[in-house]
Amino acid sequence: MEIIAVVLIVLLLVVLPATLTSILGDGRGHTPREQSHPDWKAMDLPSTNYTLRNF
Repeated sequence: MEIIAVVLIVLLLVVLPATLTSILGDGRGHTPREQSHPDWKAMDLPSTNYTLRNF
């Protein structure tokens, strides 16, 4: 029983600092801004469908 308690304490001593390090390294939930791109435009598309042009 004492072995299980020692293993749990050692596991907690390893997991808690790793968790705190990963949370602090992440920037506390900071997400980068979304990049703005110009809208897609169909400038050079033909007025008729390609499949209709073959007939």
